[in-house]
Amino acid sequence: MAAPDAAKKPTGLRAYFKEQNIEFSWNRIGIQALGGMAHGLFASLLIGTILGTLGLFVPGPAGAFLQDISTYTKAVQGAAMAMAIGYSVGAAPFIVYSLATVGYSSNALGGAGGPLAVYFVALIAIFFGKLVSKRTPVDLIVTPAVTIVTGVLAAAVLAPPIGAGANALGSFIVWATEQQPFFMGVLISVAMGIILTLPISSAAICAAFNLVGLAGGAAVAGCCAHMVGFAVCSYRENRAGGLASIGLGTSMLLMPNLLRKPKLWLPPVVASAVTGPIATCLFRLQMNGEPISSGMGTCGLVGPIGVITGWLSPSETALQAGLAATAPGLLDWLGLLLVCFVLPALLSWLISEFMRRKGWIALGDYKLV
Repeated sequence: MAAPDAAKKPTGLRAYFKEQNIEFSWNRIGIQALGGMAHGLFASLLIGTILGTLGLFVPGPAGAFLQDISTYTKAVQGAAMAMAIGYSVGAAPFIVYSLATVGYSSNALGGAGGPLAVYFVALIAIFFGKLVSKRTPVDLIVTPAVTIVTGVLAAAVLAPPIGAGANALGSFIVWATEQQPFFMGVLISVAMGIILTLPISSAAICAAFNLVGLAGGAAVAGCCAHMVGFAVCSYRENRAGGLASIGLGTSMLLMPNLLRKPKLWLPPVVASAVTGPIATCLFRLQMNGEPISSGMGTCGLVGPIGVITGWLSPSETALQAGLAATAPGLLDWLGLLLVCFVLPALLSWLISEFMRRKGWIALGDYKLV
């Protein structure tokens, strides 16, 4: 009689996929891969943009050097994204190395929607690379060849339409926000704040759809509302350590608490619904920096930094959308401070305190585990 474990052991194609670490699941494709894409963008384009902007204020060779770094990071963003995706989904080293070519070609062929093209094409190349990885005596040749050939072929066929579609959708969102800044300000702010807190990469989504301009400003407002809001709401339980880890790290740390008690989400959601239209209608807060910054919130202060860099040196995406450099005035700085920090903290604190008095939030509900 077969043992119970043996009866459940996968066979055939399922067994082969398991041996090759091929998994078709939301966690693998929707969370790990998107997270890797965001990490690759952060470690290339985003940090390069920040350094390049700093170079504008540094005189002499040092400033020129920082701007050169920015140029190099922009050139390799596609390769960095693809390799980060491969690493995040557990691809073997030869696959990860080969994804540099796949990512570069996908980003180049995808145009303004290159990041989304890199995401899909990299997953295709990883699948075929994993199918043959470590299965032949000449793995050094077979795995890179299969990964690169299938990846570049997929890029040639899929990257242009994926890029065009992503760019068109992003352009529509940007346009719709200009036409209906109040409604879209609420919608984008609340949606992006929730996505940021979920185990999904809001930064990758903003990058994929090129959210700049007022739409990007609304996304920044929503992300900041959730990070700063949750940090302030949970201060009673988590003190300074939680304030820093949630406010400057990620509100995703509170996901176990939110799953147990969804009403804990209410303070930052309401705050984001308020700050979104304030950003778009009152202060006309625009993200003219790199689109990925729109989905970062106060994580390392990337969101506010992106707004500032956009004022001084708009990203290529912003320039293509018809946005230009602006000289920020007192109202711009006041708006950035209020939308990203003061209002999220104040509103979330007031709502959470009201909920605590009503007994809807109990002491310990926000405690990090």
